[in-house]
Amino acid sequence: MIRSMTSSCLIFKISLQSERTVRWLKKQWCIPTVGADFVAAMEDVLDLYAEPYDPKRPKVNFDEASKQLIAETRQALPALPGQVERYDYEYQRNGTANLFMFVEPQAGWRHVEVTERHTKLDFAQQMKWLVEERYPEADLVRVTLDNLNTHKPASLYEAFEPEEARRIIKKLEFHYTPKHGSWLNMAEIELSILQRQCLDRRIPDQQTLKQEIAAWEQQRNEDEATIDWRFSITDAREKLKRLYPSTSS
Repeated sequence: MIRSMTSSCLIFKISLQSERTVRWLKKQWCIPTVGADFVAAMEDVLDLYAEPYDPKRPKVNFDEASKQLIAETRQALPALPGQVERYDYEYQRNGTANLFMFVEPQAGWRHVEVTERHTKLDFAQQMKWLVEERYPEADLVRVTLDNLNTHKPASLYEAFEPEEARRIIKKLEFHYTPKHGSWLNMAEIELSILQRQCLDRRIPDQQTLKQEIAAWEQQRNEDEATIDWRFSITDAREKLKRLYPSTSS
C-alpha cells in the first residue's frame, strides 16, 4: 500500500507481502544443535519431573541471574491521582549483583541468595548450603541445572578439602538441561516471576536488593506457590519429533 501526502511531502510506503520472503527483515533466534545428546538430556529432565514427590529425595531446580544496581540522581515524583510516578532519565550505575535461585516446585518453596560473584567457589558454597542447611535429612537431592562451566562437581573440589567435597557430592544428583534447552529448567520460570513482581524497577544497592527479594521470597513461600509443569516425555516425542534423530532399522 502506498499513500502520498503532497502537502507535507511525506510518503508512507508499506509493502505487504503475503507469499514472498521479506528478505530485509531479520530476527535473532536461538537455533539449537539438536540430536541424540539434546534428546537424551531433555528426556532425563522430563522423566525426573514426572516422578512423584518424595521428601527424602527432593527435586530442586537451580539457576542464576544478574541484576544491575541503579540509583536515582534526582528524587522521583510520587504518583498522584490520574498521574503515574515519574523519575528522571539520568541514573547512577552501582555495579551488578548475582542471584542464585533455588526452587522446589512441588513443595512450593524457593530461595534466592544474593552474592557479588558467580564463580566456581560461589557455586560450591551454594551446593553445600543446599545439602547441609536446607535438606540435612534428605538421602539425596536431585538438582536440575544448566551446563554453565561452574556448575560441575569439580567446583566443589576447588572449594573444599577432598573428603568434604566428596561427602557433599554423594548427597547430590545433577540433571543437566541440554545446550540451548534452558527452557526446561523451572528455575527460569521462577526467575521470570521474580523479575516481574520485584525487580522491574531501579534498585540502588545490594542491601536494598536483599531486603526486597527477602520480602518477595517470604510471601511466595507463605503462599506455597507451586509450578504446574505439564510438558511430558510423551508431549516431547509428539510435538518435538523433528528434534529426535532418525534411527536406522
